[in-house]
Amino acid sequence: MQRSRVTPAQPGPDSGRLPSWWQGGVIYQVYLRSFQDSNGDGIGDLRGLLSRLPYIASLGVDGLWICPFFPSPMRDFGYDVSDFCGVDPQFGSLDDFDRVVHRAHALGLRVIIDQVWSHTAAEHPWFAQSRSDRTNPKADWYVWAQPKPDGSPPNNWLSWMGGPAWQWEPRRRQYYLHNFLPAMPDLNFHNPDVQDAILQVARFWLDRGVDGFRLDTANLYAHDPQLRDNGALPPESRGDSPVLMQDHAYTMNQPESLAFLQRLRALMDTYTDRMTVGEIGGSQALSTMQTYTRGVDALHTAYSFAFLGGRPDAAAVAEQLRPWSEDAGWPSWAFSNHDAPRVATRWSGQTQQAFSFGGQTLAGSTPGANPLTWMALLLALRGTVFIYQGEELGLPQSEVPFEAMRDPYGLANWPLIPGRDGCRTPMPWVCGAPYAGFSEHAPWLPADPAHAALAVEQQDADPDSMLNQTRALITLRNEHPALRVGTCEVLVAEGDVLFIKRALGRHTVLAAFNLGHTPQAWPPEMQVGTHELLWSTPRHLESRQVLPAGCALFLNVYPLDSNP
Repeated sequence: MQRSRVTPAQPGPDSGRLPSWWQGGVIYQVYLRSFQDSNGDGIGDLRGLLSRLPYIASLGVDGLWICPFFPSPMRDFGYDVSDFCGVDPQFGSLDDFDRVVHRAHALGLRVIIDQVWSHTAAEHPWFAQSRSDRTNPKADWYVWAQPKPDGSPPNNWLSWMGGPAWQWEPRRRQYYLHNFLPAMPDLNFHNPDVQDAILQVARFWLDRGVDGFRLDTANLYAHDPQLRDNGALPPESRGDSPVLMQDHAYTMNQPESLAFLQRLRALMDTYTDRMTVGEIGGSQALSTMQTYTRGVDALHTAYSFAFLGGRPDAAAVAEQLRPWSEDAGWPSWAFSNHDAPRVATRWSGQTQQAFSFGGQTLAGSTPGANPLTWMALLLALRGTVFIYQGEELGLPQSEVPFEAMRDPYGLANWPLIPGRDGCRTPMPWVCGAPYAGFSEHAPWLPADPAHAALAVEQQDADPDSMLNQTRALITLRNEHPALRVGTCEVLVAEGDVLFIKRALGRHTVLAAFNLGHTPQAWPPEMQVGTHELLWSTPRHLESRQVLPAGCALFLNVYPLDSNP
């Protein structure tokens, strides 16, 4: 599908007009290693992505988010960066990246790239210098601390990857902080030189034409300079691993993080129509999302792990939606990503083992509605929407055997926690091709045989497929401004029955859902007058008195004094 050309934004004052392209937009997440291999090494790359950009455009989305492609030792598969301004050779070159941006803009797609700024790889030149002694020019660019008198770490902070968040460095005879793997040291955002260096990284990519940044762990940039111990969470809020038993009051949500993001926003506003979306973790993620997105000097938008866990009932969905009034910032929503088991399994399939990441337990659930129900719900929400690659195909979570696992978090916690490999397996393109068309050679993670029948080629020709119904839903959202940027009012949230009113001026769309696996009565207070059925699953509703299991529908509701 050819779309209107987007001219790459050039530096200049932001017009400030609302809504911008990202408000209410739909963004497609590309996990590059698993999207399309172009050179037969079993690893997805930028040239592979370039060849598949027309497919992404055919979905009707507004843009794509590309996961890290920077030089890295790949201990955490790109989230441990050794050069913020380069491209790892296994993914291609800067010229390849520029071609992706140019072609995406020609297809009407914006390009967002991951920025992993809270830490670096131990191989980063900054850290090589910082660790050498206590007096070098970058000695204070990372978080260093003295041991306790008994030689133990300076406090009780824990790593999200397991164990203490401190690693001993014999050259300095000090500990350094690592919120993730020991070879991923945390930058010191209390140092203005670090902030300046990171803002220069942002300029580098903005000048290359990127349209925005997805900010990894955006509320973990700064730490408590007093290094105070974290307290314990109340018993009812604790998870199954030690890091989920702590209240991360002194490792998250420090005021210096927000102050840096205000500096970043000021930089972004010197370019035309760029955006930032922050990943927000922690047990108070909803309120933090609002804090980090409220006002013209904050992040443009943010998302949390709220919908990346167990299947919510209607009240849980309403709890996330209600706080977002017109002046309360702008949310983003995702039901799947590269860190969580796929929604088709978590919410529609068999119960999965618990998985913990980003500050919350991402548990499985009992069978409920089907993947199309969840796609309809996602696209009914007020905010910016992120669709993870393969979610539009209804891909289930893959079961990766231990001997094929690559995820360091999964390997460290196996067998209790299966890790993140199962949502990162290769994208299926062609049912009958080797490795489902992802590569001509064995991929870095095994291609899931169960995914082949759901391949893009198979679904493309079927108008009722998950793929084509996703396209229809995105088109619906794009054609109805009330769905894209209108207000959002939860009218009913009882059990598994959810009714959402989206409105813009005199235009109203009513979205109704049965999120469970048993039929539910249509709420009597929701009997509407003049209306038009815009879309539904199942396609043919037998009665407006009953909501079938997994039902989702959109009604165009006309004012009483109008003619449809």
